[in-house]
Amino acid sequence: MGARGRFVALFTADVVSVLGTRVSMLAIPWLVLVTTGSATKMGLVAGAEMLPYVLSGVLAAPLADRLGVRRATIVVDAGSALAMAGIAAAPRLGFGWLLVLVAVAGATRGLGDRVKHVMLRPLAEEAGIKVIRVTSAYEGFSRTAMLVGSAAGGLLIAWVGPLGAIWVDAASFALCALVVATVVRLPEGAIPPQAPERYLVALRGGFRVLWRDDLLPSMIVMLFALNMFNQAGVAVFIPVWVAEVLHTPEALGLVLGAFAAGAVLGSVVFTAIAPKLPMYQTFMLGALIAGAPRWLILGLTHDVLLVCVVTFVSGLAIAAVNPVIGAMLYERVPPELQTRAFGVCTAITFTGIPIGGVLGGLAVTGFGLNTAILVAGVLCTLATAGPWLWSRRHRTEATPVTQAVP
Repeated sequence: MGARGRFVALFTADVVSVLGTRVSMLAIPWLVLVTTGSATKMGLVAGAEMLPYVLSGVLAAPLADRLGVRRATIVVDAGSALAMAGIAAAPRLGFGWLLVLVAVAGATRGLGDRVKHVMLRPLAEEAGIKVIRVTSAYEGFSRTAMLVGSAAGGLLIAWVGPLGAIWVDAASFALCALVVATVVRLPEGAIPPQAPERYLVALRGGFRVLWRDDLLPSMIVMLFALNMFNQAGVAVFIPVWVAEVLHTPEALGLVLGAFAAGAVLGSVVFTAIAPKLPMYQTFMLGALIAGAPRWLILGLTHDVLLVCVVTFVSGLAIAAVNPVIGAMLYERVPPELQTRAFGVCTAITFTGIPIGGVLGGLAVTGFGLNTAILVAGVLCTLATAGPWLWSRRHRTEATPVTQAVP
C-alpha cells in the first residue's frame, strides 16, 4: 500500500473508533439506567470513564514513548476492545466491576487518542499532505462521527439493546488495532529514538516543552476557558433557558443542533481555505467568535431564531480552533515529545469541562438565569480577547505554520 493509502487507513480507523466511542457513551449509561434505575450510578460511570481518559494521556505518555507509538496504538486499542467486550459479555458481574472496566476503557482510549494523533503527522508528510488540512479534516470527520454516532447509538440501543451497542464499540477498537497492525507503517526515522530517561524526567518533558513556547500556553488557556463556558452553557444555561423561556423541549435540540451544524459546515470550509490563513490570528478570532457571542445573545433576547443564527455562526468559528492548535503542536513540538505534549494539552483543556458544569449550576442558583448567562458572556469575552492583547509582540515573532509540511 502506498503512502497516501497508509495515511487514509489510519485516519479512517481513528474516525471509526470515535464513532464507536460515541455509541458507547450512550449505551453504557443506558445499561446502568435499565439495570439499576439510579441516576447517581449513571454519573459515577461517566466520571469513571472521563477521569482516567484525561489522566492517562499525561501519566502514560512516557511509557508509550518507550514502547513506541505504533506498538502502543495496537496495545491500547486491543485493550479498549477487551474492556468493552468484558462489559458486554458479563453484565451481571456487578456495578463495581462495571466501574473498573469502564475506567480501563477510558484510560486506554485516552492514551490511544494521543498516540494515534502523533502518528498522523509523519504519515501526512510521507503522503505530501499539509498538516493544517489533516487537523482540519480530522476535526470535521470527528464532529460528523459524533453526530452520526449519537443517532446510531439511539437506533442500536432500540434494535439490539445496550449490550449489542457496546459490542459495536468493542468491534470498532478491534478494527482500529487490526488496521494499524497490518497496514500502517511509520516512515523510517519519523520519530527519533530517545535516550532512556527516568519516568518523572520524561513526564516533565511534556510540560516543559509547552511552557517554554511563546504562543502555546496562551492558546491552551483559551481552550480551557472555551471548554469551561461551553459546558456551563450546554449542561445548564441552554436547558434552563429553553425550559423557562420557550417551554418546549424541541427547542433544546434546535439550539444545540445549530451549533453542531455550524461546526460541521465550518470544518468543510476551513479544510479548503486553511493553508491561506494566518494560523495564530485565525485561532484567536475563531475562539473569540465561538465563545462569548452565543452566551451574550442568549442573555439578551428570547428570539429563538436570532439565538440559533448566532449559535450557528459560533459553530462555524469553532471549526478553526482545534485544527489550528493541533497544527501548531505538530510544528512547534519536537516529534519525540509530541505524545507527552498532546497529553498535557488535553488534560489541561479538558479540566474545564467538569469545572464549567459545576460553576454554571452554582451561578444560575446564586444570580438567576439571565444574570448568570450575561456574566459568563462577559468573562468569556475577557478570557478569549485578553491573551491576544498581551501576546501581541509574540504574534509578530511567531514562526509561520501556514507552509506546506516538508
